[in-house]
Amino acid sequence: MRLNKGNGWAIVLIALGALLLFGKLTPLLGHLMGYLIPVLMIALGYYGVKRGNVMLGWIVLIIGIISLMGKLAWLIGPIIAIGLIIFGISMLSNNRSRRGRY
Repeated sequence: MRLNKGNGWAIVLIALGALLLFGKLTPLLGHLMGYLIPVLMIALGYYGVKRGNVMLGWIVLIIGIISLMGKLAWLIGPIIAIGLIIFGISMLSNNRSRRGRY
C-alpha cells in the first residue's frame, strides 16, 4: 500500500468510524454525533441544491431539518412558550396604551 498525501485523513476517518461503530467513543462523542449528523445532512443538502442536484439535495435537506428539530425539541418547546408569553404581554400593553388615547 502506497501512502499518498491524502491517505492520512482517510486512515483517521476510518479509525474514527470504526471506534464509533464499535461504541468505544459513544460516551465521549455520542451526544455530539447526535447533533452533528443532522447538521451535516443539512449542509450536504444545501450543497446538493446549489450544485444542481435539486431533488436529492432537497430530500437530504428536509430529512436533516426534521431530525435536527427532533433532537432540539427540548429547546424548541420552551422557546415557543417564552415567545407566546412575550407576545401576549405586548398585546396587553398595546391595548392599555390605546385605551388611554380615547
